[in-house]
Amino acid sequence: MDNPSPNRVRQPAAARFAAFVVVLALALAWAPLGGAMAQQAAGAKPPAVKVPNFWNVERRMERPDAARLPKTLRFVTADDYPPFNFTGAGGALAGFNVDLARAICDELGASCTIAAEPFDQIIGAVEQGRADAAIAGIAATPVSRASLEFSERYLGTPARFVGRAGAGPADATPELVASKRVGVVGRTAHEAYLRSFFNEAAIRTYADLKGAQEALRKGDIDLVFGDGITLAIWLNGTDSGGCCAFVGGPFTESRFFGDGFAVAVRAGNDGLRHAMDYALQRIWEKGIYTDLYLRWFPVSFY
Repeated sequence: MDNPSPNRVRQPAAARFAAFVVVLALALAWAPLGGAMAQQAAGAKPPAVKVPNFWNVERRMERPDAARLPKTLRFVTADDYPPFNFTGAGGALAGFNVDLARAICDELGASCTIAAEPFDQIIGAVEQGRADAAIAGIAATPVSRASLEFSERYLGTPARFVGRAGAGPADATPELVASKRVGVVGRTAHEAYLRSFFNEAAIRTYADLKGAQEALRKGDIDLVFGDGITLAIWLNGTDSGGCCAFVGGPFTESRFFGDGFAVAVRAGNDGLRHAMDYALQRIWEKGIYTDLYLRWFPVSFY
């Protein structure tokens, strides 16, 4: 995250598209042929990629009354945030958020429309009734909660350490990182987190993530700490040159890194918000979520 938006974690559009060209090709090649549950039933090994789970599988949610839901669910998203939502071949919307919206519609037995609007107009589209729900990485802040309600999160935005392959510490604990030179983008939540919990490390700040990544490749620093999603795209792209790998597990403290991604509906529409929660949990239980995650994130940021 170079310069976080107040409403969504983003990186410059040109950098996102350049990094994503390789990610998309590999993701399509890795697309699973069947659901995760079907794979397990067939005796296949579970996927090596770690897939996050945000749902309590023991909870049983009541199926929403279809008569109280729109027959057509109108989703709105953006088209400039790959691999979550972007304009693909032939001008069609594609990405993880787009596929997830379609899966929600299928689970609720509704037809589906997905339209793209500029990101700064998405909240207004839901507020004004031009869309029933937004699936675009809108942050649940006090300002956005004044006019929107949010489903339970379907994806987090964890922070991760990255080190040179075979040269990093065995784990990312304060004790093991204390003797390391760690690069981070200055004046970000990631720098604040390092100084709060890894303050014995030699912390070096950079103007942008690209500068920190290049310093890591050259060996000027031992680790980079930053947004896991952005780092996963870099690791899976050509810019990294296969130099590096994640070290340790994800850091998910919401007061530093936010609450993650959720579906937004208009404030007061409790029925539709409940329906989103129900559909998302069922999508997880059926293995559809795992399929989508493996397709779009072949290098997991968890």
